[in-house]
Amino acid sequence: MPPTTPTEWEAARDDFVAQWGALGSHWGINRTMAQIHALLMTAPEPMYTDEIMEKLQISRGNANTNLRELVGWGLIQIIHRKGERKEFFQAEKDVWKMVITIAKERKRREIMPALEVLKSCAERTKAESKGPGREFHQQMRELQEFVEFGIKVSDTISSMKHASALQWAMKLLG
Repeated sequence: MPPTTPTEWEAARDDFVAQWGALGSHWGINRTMAQIHALLMTAPEPMYTDEIMEKLQISRGNANTNLRELVGWGLIQIIHRKGERKEFFQAEKDVWKMVITIAKERKRREIMPALEVLKSCAERTKAESKGPGREFHQQMRELQEFVEFGIKVSDTISSMKHASALQWAMKLLG
């Protein structure tokens, strides 16, 4: 019979999973999705749905919904094992690849739609020549330029290898 008390690394992992889940809600994803991601990211082997449900004490529907969403984000992948009917799930372990994947997905889901609204607002108000309308137009243009600059920086960093990005950041900060 396996021990009932967790090892130190398992207790530390449980703390990490809980904290990653709390952080997830600040990043715009639900707590359970972030906890599943953290669990899989730190799992020594791919896990199947029932293991995830048991470890996190979540329902099958909650597990399945969040696993599919994580697959959609490109943060986990489905693993099929010969002779097994179950689907196993494995997270990207490379931190740099994981961060780049998250950045690209957030850009697609959040930044680009926001940029389109800024462009539309600026375009619709470009004829404003004075007063609050002109100020609004100018604010939209400045926000648009800032977001476009941020996208260029993010795209540049995303295209770099990890070591090159760190060297660039060190030069920038130093």
